[in-house]
Amino acid sequence: MSKAVLLFSGQGAQKVGMGQDLVEAYPSAKALFEKADQVLGRSLTDIMFNGPAEDLTRTGNCQPALFLHGLALLEILREKVPTLEPAAAAGLSLGEMTAHCAAGTFTFEEGLKLVARRGELMDEACQANPGTMAAMIGGSDQDVARLAKDCDVDVANLNCPGQTVLSGTEEGINDAVSKAKEYGLRMGKKLKVAGAYHSRLMAGAQAQLGEALAVTELHTPKIPVISNFLAQPAEGPDAIRASLKDQVTGSVRWIESIQLLREQGHDLFIELGPGKVLAGFMSRIDKEARIISIEDAASLEAAVAQLSQG
Repeated sequence: MSKAVLLFSGQGAQKVGMGQDLVEAYPSAKALFEKADQVLGRSLTDIMFNGPAEDLTRTGNCQPALFLHGLALLEILREKVPTLEPAAAAGLSLGEMTAHCAAGTFTFEEGLKLVARRGELMDEACQANPGTMAAMIGGSDQDVARLAKDCDVDVANLNCPGQTVLSGTEEGINDAVSKAKEYGLRMGKKLKVAGAYHSRLMAGAQAQLGEALAVTELHTPKIPVISNFLAQPAEGPDAIRASLKDQVTGSVRWIESIQLLREQGHDLFIELGPGKVLAGFMSRIDKEARIISIEDAASLEAAVAQLSQG
């Protein structure tokens, strides 16, 4: 029996072609992808497989795409390794929604509709309040927090030691990037994103997501799901609704979330999603943890062989 923590990718990990080899190789993946198009009433899979990249990068597309991709990988993994026992789940930003679906908090259909709505609302917020994000490399959390305060931007993601992402207006982020070295950081690097996620500029999306969450049926998760916003599990449906809503403008406390799971004794993690981003963060947070990254048919078969050996 393999006990593992499931980790799901966040926005930015998406890439054109994602999931196509899964659909060609596994009937269960094909069925899930077809179901997603049916639920959404449009061909999300066409954008995933064929792009163009600009369309896939749009929040309203990339969020449901990552949700679908992560859950398809998990479904195949469960078929291939029936002894796999998920012990807990977490996801980077949007990935937390995928983690909740994996834990049974809501159904695939309900979750997909909710994620698509979340993406639409964030697209609208990006247009109403344009902004951007930048990764700050090196320096301490205190240095980055001081820089954010002085440039009037928000701390969006605490990804791993030495990498914190700031989010806010174009002017504020440009200011932070230019001043990074003055605050003891190695550098600031602007990110290719459509808006200022996890900042006060997303307040409009946050309020409306709260309304969508209020009418979505939630169950108590079958395994603990770590809230990015709280860096601990949210207990019960009402607390889950609040944490998923607060996460839209709040900081993603990824380092603390992983540290909590490690303190609880978890040592095997499975990353489900494109790009091995979370494995990269893990190597900076805790080198002792084992992490298996699954993003396509080849890495899935390799993971199956590894997990079957125990």
